Amino acid sequence: MTDHHHQSTRGKPRVALVTYAGHRDLEPDDQLLLAPLAGRGVAVTVAAWDDPAVDWAGYDLVVLRSPWDYPLRRDEFMAWVDTIARLVNPADVVRWNTDKSYLGELSAAGVPTVPSGWVEPGESWTPPATHGEYVIKPAVSSSSRDTGRYDLADPEHRELAAAHLRRLSDAGRAAMVQPYLAAVDTAGETSLLFLTGPDGLRFSHAIRKGPMLTGPDLGPDGLRKVLDISARTATPDQLAVAERTLAAVPGGPERLLYARVDLIDGPDGSPVLVELELTEPSLFVGYADGAPDRFADAVLAHLPRPR
Repeated sequence: MTDHHHQSTRGKPRVALVTYAGHRDLEPDDQLLLAPLAGRGVAVTVAAWDDPAVDWAGYDLVVLRSPWDYPLRRDEFMAWVDTIARLVNPADVVRWNTDKSYLGELSAAGVPTVPSGWVEPGESWTPPATHGEYVIKPAVSSSSRDTGRYDLADPEHRELAAAHLRRLSDAGRAAMVQPYLAAVDTAGETSLLFLTGPDGLRFSHAIRKGPMLTGPDLGPDGLRKVLDISARTATPDQLAVAERTLAAVPGGPERLLYARVDLIDGPDGSPVLVELELTEPSLFVGYADGAPDRFADAVLAHLPRPR
């Protein structure tokens, strides 16, 4: 899979797909990109972002895919991101998107968003209510790590929630507290996937994610969450919220190679934004006909034009 032979790639555009050292292969989802790119005459290398042996300047395009160890090394990761000239998504977008405080900005811009409270390291936390379910997660995180669901009517859950926040605070990590939306347990979460098309970012496909959070976060030895994924047809309401979200991205959505907009129905049944994934989202291209080809075409659209 990894291509280190410069001679065989002479004349071909060279693209690096970025992962991390503990995960040298691509996710199965991203592996679906390899054949379409090869068929379009692109030479692909898979590389870890912190591998000192990689000459990043030798690539026509560097595509972030699964650098999933960055949440605990964000400063180091951002220092690397800033050195990559031809990165997608772009460095300033990655910096903005890797801290979930962007949700506050999107909410202020008029995007319907899950209400979010913030707890900085060292701050004390008062539960927002005496009942109701809440989610606690780090402000910098990926794939539900260090994330828990708490029923504030349960005294034990209240203690576990406080302990979860102390763990994050002791590690110097800010936390986000959000109400748990009951629709997750029935309708699930909808992810809308966007890829660069002939005229900029356009909707590609959607998937449904079933509930992942079964209860409190019990630390590093807690249960790994299981993903329950299926194809889904996006509704006009969901597409409208997604378009409004993308329109509010700093610098505009035109520069993005991909975007994933995660929505859940709020208490009134209308969709609200849970997260906007612009850094290293799973794109679920295996769940939609033609999506791997659309992803490959999106990569081609971001390659520098031959002079």
